Amino acid sequence: MTWQTLDVTTDPRGVVRLALSMPERRNVLSPAMIAELTEFASTVGQDPATRAIVLSGAGPVFCAGGDLAWMKAQVEADRAQRIREAGKLAGMLQALNTIPAPLIGRLHGGAYGGGLGLACVCDVARA
Repeated sequence: MTWQTLDVTTDPRGVVRLALSMPERRNVLSPAMIAELTEFASTVGQDPATRAIVLSGAGPVFCAGGDLAWMKAQVEADRAQRIREAGKLAGMLQALNTIPAPLIGRLHGGAYGGGLGLACVCDVARA
């Protein structure tokens, strides 16, 4: 699987390293990253060979929260669009929260807004 915003590797023991991989943007939760995290949770996260997942962020910040351009667009969008976009974020957090394997947060730097949400859905978070 090819990821644009994530770096995913699996070791021979079944431990998956999932890194938010947009360090130049402080790993903001863009629409693309939200979609990829949701897809990750429904594919790799559901694989019985996955024994544990270690979630981290590339660069100096774990996650700076929501993409401000995306959030500004939501302010200007109609109600139906805002509901759809909020549902995508909530669905991503729910998908990560219900992964059968332990989700271990390896946090460093800041975890703001949605980044804190990511930390909260981890079974264990270490900062």
